[in-house]
Amino acid sequence: MADSNAVVLDEAMSSDALLLSNLLELYIHDLSDVFPGIELRADGRFGYDKLPLYWSERDRRFAFVLRCGGRVAGFVLATRGSPAADDPEFLDIAEFFVLRRYRRSGVGRRAAVLLWQRIPGKWTVRVSEGNAAALEFWRGVVAEFTNGAATESTRPGQPHAWRVFSFESVPERVAL
Repeated sequence: MADSNAVVLDEAMSSDALLLSNLLELYIHDLSDVFPGIELRADGRFGYDKLPLYWSERDRRFAFVLRCGGRVAGFVLATRGSPAADDPEFLDIAEFFVLRRYRRSGVGRRAAVLLWQRIPGKWTVRVSEGNAAALEFWRGVVAEFTNGAATESTRPGQPHAWRVFSFESVPERVAL
């Protein structure tokens, strides 16, 4: 019998584009509290113009649907190449979203670990210092995953500076 609370990270296919597009609307709406420059388009949507690239650049962009107990719980978009690293092979969490229903339950923590186990390498996680809840989440998850071996730096940004966590994920890491 399947665990009703099992967290899985399913690779998103192009057939998941509408699902991801809809989830991105919720995600961007949440971010509009942190980034006041986010505005609705004339069609009443925020839009995410880079989503089609996740199907056409599959060697550099990675899209996942997050599920908990078989139900959609969020998504993860990751890229090879980070705006916070000079090395084009650094991996980067471009977008990470957990539906409110699943927050503070360990679902996001498990999803991050599943991602880093699935795609080992050098990672950056960028968090706006204006997003206090996300900063607290990522600081804890990265520290626990790396046993405190990550580096933390600050980069300029608007309207807030960015906190950047850098570390290496290796295949044999034990899940949280």
